Amino acid sequence: MYVLITYDVNTSGIGGQKRLRHVAKCCQNYGQRVQNSVFECLVTESQLITLRHSLSTVIDKNADSIRIYKLGKNYMTKIEHMGVETSFNIEGELII
Repeated sequence: MYVLITYDVNTSGIGGQKRLRHVAKCCQNYGQRVQNSVFECLVTESQLITLRHSLSTVIDKNADSIRIYKLGKNYMTKIEHMGVETSFNIEGELII
């Protein structure tokens, strides 16, 4: 399934910058950054459970916020983009 993860980590308090880096690293393990605090991820249900658990152990639940939008399998019809394309087709061919 295709999910969109957005987050807002309070960096003004103690450990905020570290939490911000950890949240981004967790998300990078499952998808691609498309904007500063937005990741698109193609995951299985079990990977999403693991990702959700990882994120919940990193954030300060009293100061930070994470939103996960499940776009499902037919996600291409639900995404509209304008302007410069900063991401790649996650299901397309990848040449290394």
